[in-house]
Amino acid sequence: MADGLTIGQAAAFVGVTIKTVRHYHRLGLVAEPERDGSGYRRYRSADLLRLVQVRTLAEAGVPLAEIGDLLDSDPEEFAASLDDVERRLTERIEDLIARRDTLHRLAHGDRALLPDRACAVLDRLAELGFSPDYVAAQREALLLARALVPEIFDSFVTRLEHSLDDPELVELTKRGVDALSWDPDDPRIEELASALADKLLADRALLAPPTGSQNQSDAAARYGLVNHHREDQAPAIARLNALVEAKLRAAGIDIPHQ
Repeated sequence: MADGLTIGQAAAFVGVTIKTVRHYHRLGLVAEPERDGSGYRRYRSADLLRLVQVRTLAEAGVPLAEIGDLLDSDPEEFAASLDDVERRLTERIEDLIARRDTLHRLAHGDRALLPDRACAVLDRLAELGFSPDYVAAQREALLLARALVPEIFDSFVTRLEHSLDDPELVELTKRGVDALSWDPDDPRIEELASALADKLLADRALLAPPTGSQNQSDAAARYGLVNHHREDQAPAIARLNALVEAKLRAAGIDIPHQ
């Protein structure tokens, strides 16, 4: 020990790798010792102390770029700097906890991306006996609505809430789900479209343009994308929706053409 330690011995004593010690040297955090007569750099107690200080601060979360100035500061500045590091670490911890909580919620599906009110609608659909696939489609529609037309999202959820409070409309909607398996030319589609249109026209207040979408053609187009979600996978539903919208337009309801 009188002659000092090699870099390998110093690294082992301090609890880091040789590569780490050399990295500290490159950053100027620890001065490289002079070489002895044999050409080896020998680390003495002062060098080891500096290595321990750098390693300890780095493990505590202090950025390497700040450690040099921190160790060279006076006690008052050192204490203030550590307080700042503690604050930033606390913020990082809170952020990580929030991300962990989001991951836990994502384990239950896309609900981490939807507010509680929308999740309650999805729960109600399941309670009313709608199939998991239909509930999944409505979840997707809610996610699209929130992303594409956030200004009308609340109105969109309100419509869903009102429709689920109406037993007759619920039954008609279930018939619409059954229509997924029908041929697009099935005459029952025309009959169901008339029944749906009549039911919707009985409460015209719910057919008013969603709040925030008036005179906004782009918003109306985005709303249309939400309203017609998955139609490309179900020709019978595409025809059903087209017939319902045509009947509503004929009754004076302003519905954008898609």
